[in-house]
Order: sequence, then structure tokens, then C-alpha cells
Amino acid sequence: MRTQEQVGEIVRLLLAEYPEAGCTLDYDKAYELLFSVRLAAQCTDERVNLITPALFARFPTLEAFAEADVEEVERYVHACGFFRAKARDIVACAQMLLEKHGGRVPDTMEELTALPGVGRKTANLILGDVYRVPGSTVVDTHCIRLSNRMGLVDDVKDPVKIEMALRRLLPPEKSSDFCHCLVLHGRAVCDARKPACERCCVRHLCRHFSG
Repeated sequence: MRTQEQVGEIVRLLLAEYPEAGCTLDYDKAYELLFSVRLAAQCTDERVNLITPALFARFPTLEAFAEADVEEVERYVHACGFFRAKARDIVACAQMLLEKHGGRVPDTMEELTALPGVGRKTANLILGDVYRVPGSTVVDTHCIRLSNRMGLVDDVKDPVKIEMALRRLLPPEKSSDFCHCLVLHGRAVCDARKPACERCCVRHLCRHFSG
């Protein structure tokens, strides 16, 4: 494990390296982000961003999604993979948002994770990016890999355990942005197969680099 001073320096350096870090999914409304994250499961954000303009144009309101034929939604999201489950969840989620939340995306972990297709990762993204709730910690594959390599956690693969560990380590007001930095750093430098340690701004603080 890194010391609190080391963690603070890792956070500072990565935030400086990626000052514009944010969600890479395109959306205008909170529910659009919710649906886009569902589509991004086992799919790239880039592909989702190619698909959602037509999807959101065909179903321009939450009511339109709630009344949509699931098979028609499937045709729009087919290229995202697992399209049947994703289309079903999106329509059911729209219906629940209208019936139980008055059309508003809820702002608590409990209410968000009760929605169809919404887990803790998605809920944390909504809480952090839409509602700016301190401590929101999105644990995706990049976060799992980099947290272990850097030594923020010790050989932990369970996303919930990593989330709880990072909540204890990270400054609450910076945790959401830091997680976005991990995504960008994971794509640009700390690759899954061969990390480019020579280009890493935190290599001197990284357990993987120091051996």
C-alpha cells in the first residue's frame, strides 16, 4: 500500500496530467448518460458515441423510451453487443424513472442501483458527474488495473472492495475526477499488456515500476 502522502502526490500528478479529464460518453440529459453507460458495458465509449445520436433522435424524451418497442431499440443498439439485454433494461429503466421518480434520475446509491441494469459503477458515475457527490468512485477495468499496479490496493480484483479502499484513500472532492484520470492514463500510458512506464508521470510512486 502507498502512504497517504504518496497517494496525495499520485492524485495531484494525475489531475495535473489530465486537467480536462471527464466522462468520455456524449450526453445532454442525465438519463442519456444512464443509458449510455448501460450500452458501454463490454463495449467501447467510442462505439457507444457513434450509436447514441440516432437512438436519442428516435426516442427524444424519457416518455418515448418508456413507450418504445424493445425490438426497435434493439435495432439501434445492436452494434453495442448484448443488445437484447441492454434494450430491455433501457426501456424498463425509463418506465421506472417515470413511475417511481417523476422522470428524474435519482441521486442516491440505493435508488440508482434499484434501477434495471444499474450497478455501483454506473451509480457512482451518475453521482459524480451529474450530481457532483463527494466520494463518488467509479471502478472500471482501468481503475482495477491501475489501482493494483500503483499499490493503492494490494492484489484486489473485487470492484466493491476497491471502491471502498479508494473511498478511504482519496480526497472525497477529487475522487470522481481522479477515476476519470485513471481511465485516460490507462488508455494512453498504463496499457493492460505493456505499460509505458518511461512515459508515466507517477512511475516514481508506482509499485509496479519500482518492482
